[in-house]
Amino acid sequence: MIDDRLGDLLAPLRATPGRTAVLLDVDGTLAPITTRASDVAVPEATRAVVADLASRFGLVACITGRRTVEARAIVGVDGLEYVGNHGTEILRSGADEAEVRPGIAEWEPRVRETADRLLAAASGAGAADLRLEDKGPIQAIHWRGAADEPAAEVAAEEVGRLAEADGLVLHRGRMVLELRPPVPFDKGAAVRWVLEGRDADAALYAGDDRTDVDAFEGLRALRSAGELTHVVCVAAVDPDSPPAVAEAADASVEGTDGVRSLLQELARP
Repeated sequence: MIDDRLGDLLAPLRATPGRTAVLLDVDGTLAPITTRASDVAVPEATRAVVADLASRFGLVACITGRRTVEARAIVGVDGLEYVGNHGTEILRSGADEAEVRPGIAEWEPRVRETADRLLAAASGAGAADLRLEDKGPIQAIHWRGAADEPAAEVAAEEVGRLAEADGLVLHRGRMVLELRPPVPFDKGAAVRWVLEGRDADAALYAGDDRTDVDAFEGLRALRSAGELTHVVCVAAVDPDSPPAVAEAADASVEGTDGVRSLLQELARP
C-alpha cells in the first residue's frame, strides 16, 4: 500500500496516461540488489505491472547504469525504451542496436585500457577482491561481497585516484566506483534525451541511488522550462540507500516491493 500523499501525487498521472511518461531505474528499484550484478532479476509480479503500464501509458522507459541490451534482458518487457550507461546510449522500442551519444564512443578504448592497467597493478588489502564490469565507455569497479569490504573500498578509491590523474572522471554509487570519460552525461541528460520530441505533460521517475538524483533534477528542470506540467520523483529506500536520494525526492517507498506497489497504484483504473 502507498500513503495518501503519494496517491495524490500520482492522481494527475493516472488521469492522463497517454500523455504521461513513467521512467524507472532498474537495480535497486525494479530488481533487488544482489551481491553480484549478474544475478539481478526483476520479480515476475513487477514485470507484469510494468508490461501493463507500457500498454496504456505514453512512454515507459528504464534509465539505468547498465548497458541497454543487458537491461532489456533483465527487465524482459516488450515496448519499453532503455537509456543505458547513465545516458550514453539509448535502445528504442523494437530496435536491435543502441544509439550512442556523439563524443562518447571514441573514449571507450582509453577508458577500458586505463581500468585494466590500474586494476592489474592494484595492491594492498582488498585489491584482489575488486571486480571490473566492462560497460564500454564506463568501467565499473565493484566490491560488494568482498571478504573485507572497507579494505576493498580503499583499494578502489586508490585506483580511482590514479584514473582521475589520468584524465578520467569518477562517479560513486552503492559499493561501485565508475571510471568515465570526461564528457558531460548523467541521468538528468538521459531523461531529457528519452523525452525529446514526446507528447508528454507529466512524468514520474523512481530510483534508489545518487545517480537518480540527477534524474530528479532533470525532470524538475523540464517542469521549470514549461515542458512538463507535473513531475513526481520517488526514492526507493532500503537500509543501504544514500540519504541524499530520499532527501531529494517528493516521496519515498520501501525498496523494490514499495516500487511495485507504487506502479500497481499507478496502473489502477
